[in-house]
Amino acid sequence: MKLVIESSKPIAQVARDLGLNAGTLTNWVNAYRREHSDEEPALTVEERARLKEQERIIRELRLENEFLKKAAAYFAQEQQ
Repeated sequence: MKLVIESSKPIAQVARDLGLNAGTLTNWVNAYRREHSDEEPALTVEERARLKEQERIIRELRLENEFLKKAAAYFAQEQQ
């Protein structure tokens, strides 16, 4: 579990490397995180700023994605 938590490797990759089922490893990691949530260090000011910026980017991308879906549907209807 700590291999997943302390590294940047995805759970699926670690599970494959260890010969485990990814779902099982996910359950173990989630349980570990719940039990040790108070041990995680607080975010730094830089990390908070980066997180806020990433959340803003995600919101913008979602809006753009929705717009493009609507535009594609509109032009697909126009073709018929």
